[in-house]
Amino acid sequence: MTQAAFPSIAMVLALAVAACADPERDRLRATTKATYDTATGKLTELTSDANKNGRIDTWTEMDGARPVRSRIDTNEDGKIDRWEYYDQNGRLTKVGLSRANGDKPDAWVYSTPDGKLARIEVSSTADERHIDRWEFYDASGAMTRVEFDENGDGRPDRRLTYRDGELVAIEDAPDASGTYTRKVQPGR
Repeated sequence: MTQAAFPSIAMVLALAVAACADPERDRLRATTKATYDTATGKLTELTSDANKNGRIDTWTEMDGARPVRSRIDTNEDGKIDRWEYYDQNGRLTKVGLSRANGDKPDAWVYSTPDGKLARIEVSSTADERHIDRWEFYDASGAMTRVEFDENGDGRPDRRLTYRDGELVAIEDAPDASGTYTRKVQPGR
């Protein structure tokens, strides 16, 4: 073999090695990090890259193999804007959202046991203890009613009811038991 053949063989080997590189595997290695409890060895956190752009954007608190809560920076602006909560079986039960792109949730989405949308609760003050809008959905994901707390007392005082996507009733003026005393038919 001549010396002139060695550079060609080296170039072929270099190209072959480069062709064997797997960018997806490299991205996963760089962004998927596990943290373990030093005393118990139990998995406590996983990081990941949900949008696959090479940057960590999701931090999931773990209880061993079970997810507890995820914090996600969906728009990668440095602030968490989505929080996912899981039950004892690792199923997603509640999602917190920051509609104002703040660093705390102002809306919470709840699902049914089979993973369908059940209701959304919204707080105009971004405080989970002070909800002032409740949205309810049927099994197909269509809104069935919306309730509003317009006077800030923590109880709904106006309700809009929908059927097949159409507003069919507006109720307000609840009495002390929460029963609406005034009902208006839309369009009348």
